[in-house]
Amino acid sequence: MKKLISICGSDGFDEKLTNYALEVAEKVGMLIAQRGGVVVCGGRNGVMQAVCRGAKKEGGITVGIMPYEKDEANEFIDIAISTGIGNVRNCLVSRTGDVTIAIGGRWGTLNEICFRMISEKPLILIKGTGGCVDQIINGNIMQGVESNFMVAVSAEDAVEKVFELLA
Repeated sequence: MKKLISICGSDGFDEKLTNYALEVAEKVGMLIAQRGGVVVCGGRNGVMQAVCRGAKKEGGITVGIMPYEKDEANEFIDIAISTGIGNVRNCLVSRTGDVTIAIGGRWGTLNEICFRMISEKPLILIKGTGGCVDQIINGNIMQGVESNFMVAVSAEDAVEKVFELLA
């Protein structure tokens, strides 16, 4: 059975989304596909589009769990799942993956990270990608609270950690 890796991250409307975060996301998608994993994400633009573009470059499979309808999916989504539940779908994105990787992000990404933390399922945050991910890593959110996430310093490091966890 193929391994599902959820990717959470900034949408294209995030004014602080950096080219670096998008490059990391695309590389994550490529590396997941090279190792036979399936990318699961929110299916729209920004980090979601970049990770799917990377996966497709390597012939990978991409799944978008859409807030409303299939026609919202970015052009790199293979399987678009219409939910009609808006951002409530964040729980589905977060919980679907065998492991979740977070890149950058704002409130929606933070929401997905919270669902993952509460469920005590494997979570990897990529340092240096900005947004809530770096705020959590730097201790600016929930400082002093016991946490169950891993920190990666690059796309390669994150995907290596994913497949170590899945071994």
